Formats: sequence, structure tokens, C-alpha cells
Amino acid sequence: MTRSLSRLLAPMIAIIALGAGSVALAQTKCTDCGQVQSIRFVEEKGQSSGVGAVAGGVLGGVLGHQIGSGRGNTAATVAGAAGGALVGNEIEKNRNAGERVEVRVRLDSGARVTYTQESPRDFHNGDRVRVEDGRVFRG
Repeated sequence: MTRSLSRLLAPMIAIIALGAGSVALAQTKCTDCGQVQSIRFVEEKGQSSGVGAVAGGVLGGVLGHQIGSGRGNTAATVAGAAGGALVGNEIEKNRNAGERVEVRVRLDSGARVTYTQESPRDFHNGDRVRVEDGRVFRG
């Protein structure tokens, strides 16, 4: 009787073993996946192309020229142009400033990496993510 039972159970055990093997194969480890450890917003200073400085210098020079006469007029024009250039440059930098987000990820391999990108994509600490081309995606 035990031989008949073992003959019946042997194919069932083989099917179960094969099924478990295919499940293990289907769960391959993602090398670019991990968990968000921290998120930090970083304000990035804008760049200046010089347009703001030129525009500010011209406007400051025109306004400075309205003050005084003779040598005082020349000094006011020069001072107005210099001050306007500085102010115009700062205005352009502030206008071009942006906010970026640093996402620190602990990869499944154990490595810790930090990625900086423009949009936070609504990440939260502990979220599962994947990294692709230097950007972090919900994953």
C-alpha cells in the first residue's frame, strides 16, 4: 500500500517542486531598485547671462544722468550705471533660481546613493523606487 501511495504522491511532489522553482525564477532581484531614505529640498541659485546686468546698467545710467550737472552729472551717471548693473544681475539670478530635490535612496544591493532632480514626484520616506538614467521613479 505504501508503494501505491508513493507512486501517487511522487508526481504531485514533482509538480509542486517545479512550481516553486518557477516562482523563485520570476522573483529576480532588481539591481536598480531601492527604498527612499530621505528627501531634501535644495534652492538652486540661478545663472546670469549678462542681460540683466546690461539692462540694469543702462537703466541706472539713464536715471543717474537725471541728477546734477557738470562733473556731478557724470559721476551720478557712472554710479547709476554701476549700481544698476549689479541690481540687474541679481534680479536675473533670482528670476532664474529654481528648487530641486535631493532623493537619497538605499538600493537593494545595500549601496546608498543620492540623486538630485527638478521635481519631487511625490516621494515619501520608505517608498519603493527604481533608478533609471540618474532619475528616481516610483517603482
